[in-house]
Amino acid sequence: MKQKETSLNTTEIKNLRHEEKGDDHAGFSMETPLREDAFALDDELKIELIEKHFKEIMLILGLDLNDDSLKGTPNRVAKMYVLEMFKGLDPKNMPVAKLFENKYNYKNMLIEKNISFHSVCEHHFVPIIGKAHVAYIPNGKVVGLSKLNRIVRYFAQRPQVQERMTIQISNMLKEVLHTNDVAVIIEADHLCVAMRGVQDLTSSTITAEYTGRFLDTHTREELQRMIVMEK
Repeated sequence: MKQKETSLNTTEIKNLRHEEKGDDHAGFSMETPLREDAFALDDELKIELIEKHFKEIMLILGLDLNDDSLKGTPNRVAKMYVLEMFKGLDPKNMPVAKLFENKYNYKNMLIEKNISFHSVCEHHFVPIIGKAHVAYIPNGKVVGLSKLNRIVRYFAQRPQVQERMTIQISNMLKEVLHTNDVAVIIEADHLCVAMRGVQDLTSSTITAEYTGRFLDTHTREELQRMIVMEK
């Protein structure tokens, strides 16, 4: 099957042009890299365009889109990208974290551990699957426990680098909770390591961000002991 050539205008070429990094992943910023016009398109149009381009990828790979199993795949992938896997790119999906008075005058660390998440490696667009442990020491206010899960999920639902994700979660928690006493630990399996390259199925990656009172050795050790406690 001969593929129809596609012509790109100057603007499209400019938007698609990027520096080829290969396996050099050394540099990254604390913010997810987004173009200034990242939210110029609504979700419906994004789905339409992604469906079109993913269909082209499948055709280039030689797949028969007339097959019953494959013909709906471009649309399914497009909806999955926009409405599920990458919904954390859009600030409108940022969780609203309502604070409550600390009526019990609880002054010790609060830990939400084993928060499961799935993300996508921004270098190869394959899954990152892991769990996060987040902790904070209340500063007059507390937040609903489910909001800690939602904050983790918000930053996971985008193309990610684990180091950046760890810091992003920490920064948002500090802003929401009005305290610097925050800790975030993430352990994850990267399928870009398991499925390609070295194809290592057993290694995992751990990152941590400690701020405020969690920089104290004894506080940090207490947190780590509580995380490994069995139910």
